[in-house]
Amino acid sequence: MFKLCLVLILLIAIDANPVQSGSLSCSGNISASDVDRVHFALNLEFTEAEFFLKGATGKGLDAFNATLAKGGPPPVGAKKANLDPITKRIIEEFGYQEIGHLRAITDMTGGIPRPLINLTRENFAVFMDRAVGRRSNPRFDPYANSLNYLLASYYIPYVGHTGYVGAIPYLVYFNIKRLVAGLLGVESGQDAVIRTLLYERQNETVEEYGGVTVAELTNEISNLRNELGMCGIKDEGLCVPLWLGAENRTTSNILSADPYSLSYDRTAQEILRIMYGTGDEHRPGGFWPCGANGRIARMFLDEGCYDRDCIVCSDDN
Repeated sequence: MFKLCLVLILLIAIDANPVQSGSLSCSGNISASDVDRVHFALNLEFTEAEFFLKGATGKGLDAFNATLAKGGPPPVGAKKANLDPITKRIIEEFGYQEIGHLRAITDMTGGIPRPLINLTRENFAVFMDRAVGRRSNPRFDPYANSLNYLLASYYIPYVGHTGYVGAIPYLVYFNIKRLVAGLLGVESGQDAVIRTLLYERQNETVEEYGGVTVAELTNEISNLRNELGMCGIKDEGLCVPLWLGAENRTTSNILSADPYSLSYDRTAQEILRIMYGTGDEHRPGGFWPCGANGRIARMFLDEGCYDRDCIVCSDDN
């Protein structure tokens, strides 16, 4: 019997200053097939599935459908969150929806192995600290209560939402277009629910950051994702200046959208920069410390400066 073991020199890897990629690109026009593009999306679907399932039920994907992981390692650090009954019910439903997404993509394209996913409290705290610009005290814990969990959830699904919007123009085949359109519909719905729940609490302060309100923290998280993505404004918090609101008539921003109230798009490179936390699609870290999987993600690792000691080995148990 074998067990999978992972040796990481740096489990948490978010640079204070993002490294500029030598081939910085904001174009999604890369050499990739339709299957490559949906395989790339699986990295985010795996991340959401593990975070939602574990947070709501205390059990990860392997407890529900281990075959979908394709032999990839289990996530690190995820655990059951202290959620109120309504939030728990919503997040549990999201988790089951993510299993459906994984099944849909895998049934059509064969799937890819689950990447190593870092869902530790410390990883989330590092991202949040960087967004706010100071260390949390007490340490930010996404699993401590419903508010913290929703703030942590704010970081991930929206990235997947913009990724699907960015992929659609480059898809060729009808069946893949239909698949991605269906995935996008549910991903955007999840993001809208999370943002609405946070909007209801927009004026509450986040204990770990003193006087920072929920609305202010969402703005800072969005600013961080824009900074890491390096391709302009693709992200907005719950409250915006009037000139950024819908038709310049409102400061509420429950749905993040461009001046035409259309969804923002992101490329695979932008998503890697954001989820790695390094601002460089060639340098893994953050949520995917050993890098994302699939041909697109590995293409950037192969041509870049991936020199982290991240060794997967098998030992007799």
